[in-house]
Amino acid sequence: MRLHDRFSITFRITLFTGVAATLLCALLALSIMMGVHRYASDDVAREVTGEGGRVAVEIERGQLTYPLVDYKDSSLQVIDPSGRVAAASSKIRGKPRMASFVPPDTRNSVTCVVCSDIFPTAKCNIVVAQWAHRMGEKWIVYSASPVVPPWVVPWLAMLVGVSAVALAAAITYLGYRDVRASLRPVDAIRAELDEINEHCPSRRVPVPPAKDEIRAMAESVNHTLSRLDGALKQAQNALRHQRQFVSNASHDLRTPIAAMRAEVEDGLLAPEETSVRRLGGVLLPSLDRLQAIVSDLLTLDRLEHGARGDQTRLDLAGLVATELRNRRHEVKRVECALTPGVIVVGDRVRLARLLTNLLDNAERHARTTITVSVRHEHGGDHGAAVLEVGDDGPGIDPDKREMVFDRFTRLDAARSRDAGGAGLGLAIARQIAEAHEGTLTIEDSPVGARFVLRLPAVRDAATAASADDGIPGENDPHGQG
Repeated sequence: MRLHDRFSITFRITLFTGVAATLLCALLALSIMMGVHRYASDDVAREVTGEGGRVAVEIERGQLTYPLVDYKDSSLQVIDPSGRVAAASSKIRGKPRMASFVPPDTRNSVTCVVCSDIFPTAKCNIVVAQWAHRMGEKWIVYSASPVVPPWVVPWLAMLVGVSAVALAAAITYLGYRDVRASLRPVDAIRAELDEINEHCPSRRVPVPPAKDEIRAMAESVNHTLSRLDGALKQAQNALRHQRQFVSNASHDLRTPIAAMRAEVEDGLLAPEETSVRRLGGVLLPSLDRLQAIVSDLLTLDRLEHGARGDQTRLDLAGLVATELRNRRHEVKRVECALTPGVIVVGDRVRLARLLTNLLDNAERHARTTITVSVRHEHGGDHGAAVLEVGDDGPGIDPDKREMVFDRFTRLDAARSRDAGGAGLGLAIARQIAEAHEGTLTIEDSPVGARFVLRLPAVRDAATAASADDGIPGENDPHGQG
């Protein structure tokens, strides 16, 4: 399992910061100690060179004293022209020559590190060889001092080491603090998300003030929660409407079933008082009502699932005229005002069903007259095709005009079940209108109710010219059906 999968972000970033800080501080401490060591070694080399130089001056002046003067931690040897040890400091007196190298002819001195057991500490020493000229002869003066250890002095190495550790620890702690401060809004967002449930879907996560990635994440989470809240409300509304629909459907189905059951039970209890003809005549209206309800429910289901019919170009005025000719009007008078050439694209059967439902509704509630009109309304790319169906009945209050498009909705006694219909006609009509990217609404009217259908119009040049010139259609605008 990878490190990313086993440990938290805080731990991983803190670990990375600590390792990086430790390496950098160790490199810094090493650089400091190397610089100090080089400086100390150069200082020792200068000091040893000075000590040997003083002895060389004494040789050249003939003032060399025996034994040689001892310096702290230093050793001195004088080599005569024959290569023998002529004088030495007390620490190495009686010992052989400490080095074999000599300065080149172009230089007066040379420095080298020599490791030999002739030195008092039996360690490596910095050895400086210098020429001393006396009476035309070359003498050699060797001066030596122990090399500087890598740590120079213990207290300095400890100070640098402790400082490096403290600096690495401080950087690691600051990195941890910064990570915790950066992730604190994430903890707040997570805690708020844990509190959000179906009982408080409108709550939102806190948005930090800093304009960073976490703020963008919080805004995205709130945007997602808003969409989920809207979807949840839509689902709740749909579920509430579905329950209401099931309740209304069961009630409307139960009524004709109960009536048929009562008639059948009466016939079984008193067979001599009824006949098949009479019983059939009583049952057929209830069966017709059941068939109408089931047919309307199937139509609504197909419309809700997006089933599309044949899409063709239709003259809306011609479609209305054809449907009006095929209807039988017993009492109500129909007044038409149909403008030809109003072209729409849609399913002829469904648009005919929409018109039939509107006419059936108007016929049930009109007192004497039904009005039907088709016209073209300007606006948009090609305008809109407008179909209006009105009646001179009791009308509908403005605050209840949307309710009539709900399923199984009946507003009052004037529009009751006794007036006929299954309570689904207007719902189906609106579904058909929306499936054709149109609208079906109820608008103001001087008397009765006025249903207005608007569909996207498709107009070519000939149609537009005929419509603009007012060419009469196949129905007189002021005629009667």
